Amino acid sequence: MKNIFDIFIKFFSLGLISFGGPMAHIAYFQKRFVEQLKWLDEQSYSKLLALSQFLPGPNSSQVGFAIGLKRGGLIGAITAFIAFTFPSFIILYILATFSLGEAQNSFIAGIILGLKLFAVVIVSDASITMFKSFCKDKITIGIFTLATILLIFISSTFIQIAVLILSAILGRVFIKTKQDEEIKESKKTKKLPLLIFFVLLLTLPFLANESLELKLISSFYEVGSLVFGGGHVVLPLLEENLNTLVSKDNFLLAYSLAQAVPGPMFTIASYLGADIMNESALYGALIATVSIFLPGLLLILAFSESFESYSKKKTVLSALAGINAAVVGLLVSVLIVSVGPNAVHSLFDLIIVISGLILIRSIKLPILIIILIFIVIGLIKSFF
Repeated sequence: MKNIFDIFIKFFSLGLISFGGPMAHIAYFQKRFVEQLKWLDEQSYSKLLALSQFLPGPNSSQVGFAIGLKRGGLIGAITAFIAFTFPSFIILYILATFSLGEAQNSFIAGIILGLKLFAVVIVSDASITMFKSFCKDKITIGIFTLATILLIFISSTFIQIAVLILSAILGRVFIKTKQDEEIKESKKTKKLPLLIFFVLLLTLPFLANESLELKLISSFYEVGSLVFGGGHVVLPLLEENLNTLVSKDNFLLAYSLAQAVPGPMFTIASYLGADIMNESALYGALIATVSIFLPGLLLILAFSESFESYSKKKTVLSALAGINAAVVGLLVSVLIVSVGPNAVHSLFDLIIVISGLILIRSIKLPILIIILIFIVIGLIKSFF
């Protein structure tokens, strides 16, 4: 129980400050669980990243779930998911049921402003660290450069998947790795989670018209099952599935608020569920949130161990090396296209970000102190 409590505290603290979208969350995880706590090494973490990239669902939540699974088994995985998701869930639930005063809004806006700048620092730091780890030769640097350029100028789910597949092929063809690692016991894909995944996907649409609750479960489960890439990619399919249940204005409001709070973008379901079932708002938020996350978590349970076995083979290791270089490119492209422009609006903001990088990388000031500094800066900027 002490281990489970430790998992809860670590993930809950990240859930409170994880702004910036899935790639920023991956950067937070890398900083906390690989560099600081050493719960897993760079190679194991890179394998979890690669697995999450090729499964539908929320990437960062899947990675967090997998880390919890490695650390504390199934209970640890569920604990990690609940702890990381709860802050954004409760904030969006409250926002769906109560309106905040102007003074409170200004205060919250200041905190968000500071934490968005901090997210730029974290993503920048992770980009540098992961580049040094995964881009060590001309081939991986070339894959990184190609992936970054493509993802900056052509931003779409299809391009992301195509870049990852292309990078895997380039890695398989051009990157030479050591011989196959010895596999003491080849672990198989777990059939029960995979069976549950497909049974729910195939049967829920037939039950959707029985009640509003089943309609919500079916709609959100379908979205969680079919969306690759997570984050903003979830929005078009969600809007299409819920167009008869939620107004355009409320959907856009939910979208804006989901971007403004920490944690996974998929918790937009928390707001929409509460809004749709306004007479039982908490119940609606709960079933919508669980339904949209459940498919991705079931797939992690099904493939986490078998993927580890496959990843010990030389051919898979070469492909993974290419994928890892592309993931660094994805991280940098998100920093350039989304995270940076969303937070850095002036030369002063840029100086603050560079100063934050110096505090983390050179002075090695504790993360909590840096977070508090950035919150204070955000509040000052918001009120003055």
